[in-house]
Amino acid sequence: MERQPARNFQDLIVWQKAHQFVLSVYRLSKAFPREEIYGLTSQFRRAAISVAANVAEGFKKRGRADKVRFMNVAEGSLEECRYYLILTRDLEYGDSLELTSQLEEVSKLLGSYSAAIRTSIR
Repeated sequence: MERQPARNFQDLIVWQKAHQFVLSVYRLSKAFPREEIYGLTSQFRRAAISVAANVAEGFKKRGRADKVRFMNVAEGSLEECRYYLILTRDLEYGDSLELTSQLEEVSKLLGSYSAAIRTSIR
């Protein structure tokens, strides 16, 4: 069965998984200490949002190089989140195991999507 091309960014599995990751980051960080509201909580949420937002914005870019650049920014933000998960664990602010698994899935999907864009005919 052949897949239909995505009509909007919400059709992309990579965006759907990135959005779920954002929601999970919000749930986890809700329990962070109050003094982290302008620190780790804010930074972590912002980086997670950046992943999904850059996939969304890159979807509408016309040129291949532009699309790939936005996916690369998303990958950078995802790596930032990887560090925040390590910090969350080391500061004992919560269990980051499930989010680490989600992050790995988004990372693989982003890599595949970027590769597909780079090798696309159009």
